[in-house]
Amino acid sequence: MKERVYSVEQVNSYIRNMFSADYLLRRISVSGEISNCKYHSSGHIYFTLKDERSALSCVMFAGDRKGLGFSMKDGDRVVVTGSVDTYIRDGRYQLYAKKIMLQGAGVLYERFLALKAELEKKGLFDPARKKPIPGYVRQLGIVTAPTGAAVQDIRNISLRRNPYIQLFLYPAQVQGEGAAHSIATGIQVLDQLGLDCIIVGRGGGSIEDLWAFNEEEVAWAIYNCRTPVISAVGHETDTTIADFAADLRAPTPSAGAELAVADVAGVLRRLEQYRQRLTADMKEKIRGGREHTSQISARLRLVSPAHQIREKRQRLADLEDSLQSGERRILEDRKERLRRTAEQLRAQPERIIREKKQTLRIYQEKMRGRPERLLERSRHRLQILAERMEGLSPVRKLSQGYSYTSDKNGKNISSVARVKPGDMLHVTVRDGVIHGTVTEIEKKKVI
Repeated sequence: MKERVYSVEQVNSYIRNMFSADYLLRRISVSGEISNCKYHSSGHIYFTLKDERSALSCVMFAGDRKGLGFSMKDGDRVVVTGSVDTYIRDGRYQLYAKKIMLQGAGVLYERFLALKAELEKKGLFDPARKKPIPGYVRQLGIVTAPTGAAVQDIRNISLRRNPYIQLFLYPAQVQGEGAAHSIATGIQVLDQLGLDCIIVGRGGGSIEDLWAFNEEEVAWAIYNCRTPVISAVGHETDTTIADFAADLRAPTPSAGAELAVADVAGVLRRLEQYRQRLTADMKEKIRGGREHTSQISARLRLVSPAHQIREKRQRLADLEDSLQSGERRILEDRKERLRRTAEQLRAQPERIIREKKQTLRIYQEKMRGRPERLLERSRHRLQILAERMEGLSPVRKLSQGYSYTSDKNGKNISSVARVKPGDMLHVTVRDGVIHGTVTEIEKKKVI
């Protein structure tokens, strides 16, 4: 009997069907430590889940990351829930993760999500009610442990940025039993002092260490606080209920101090810039005012009474000079005209007589033969008019064979539409009138 040979794909497909048929592998939870964790650009997460003796390849697709509430990193101990299946192309099996929770923190994380949803529904995280942080905080409250690194970081950064700031510390318990009540009490106490801002926070730690800031009592204390509150809990990747309830979240206590306290050196630099700008503007205003004053003074000098009197006097003197010069010119002109007129009068009688005689001779020449020419021209014109009248005469038209037709009232008949059978007609010809009656009408098309 010949031995059957299978392809690699057939073997891998058979193994995959075996995995699919196994009910246990369809939904399984596996605990272990994360290693070789890689966030792909596609959104998928590839990692290895290992313990002391073995390792398991895992993948979480981008579509399943909605429930992942933390950023995975190598060394995290987690519980991964999903299904085990075979990747046919590579012939290897892997765990397809649907849910990943930090081991040991799973119950707390579930409580965190439930409380967050409940408080969000009650409006504690509403952005519309969040108060702005003042631009220049003079009195800063701090709710944290008195001996931790967080208070030292906040103090050092605040004083470095503003040496004149006043810090008010409420030494709260930030971890363990009673920590939430201590934090809430600290917020309430500092709120009564009328400070500019309050920082609530602590350094980093596990979810258990930070749990006091996830308690409902702390969230309500922040919500009811009239003073703006900055939450500065843990490291940048840590998120607590206090962060959502606060008016502003800082990734770390140090960042909280930087957000709350203005840099005095920067403020002084800006003030110096404003001073220089105001000084320059003021100098420009003064210079412009002086120029304007000079212009007004010059205008006032021009319209002053003394200046006006001087102007009028000068104008009067100029007019007197002009009048005297004008009178002299007029007198000289009149003398010259009188002289010329006298000369013209002396020679005028003889010249006028010569001009009149010459004009008389011209008229006599024109009058010679003029009556005969006018008579001949009138006769010629009369002959032309007579010929025109002859051409327009009705009698002449009748003598040429034409006739004139009228009705009994003497009105001219120019169309067959003016008569009907039985009407009387009068036809005038060259030598008389013909009377008749219409017996028939024949219409012709007029071209």
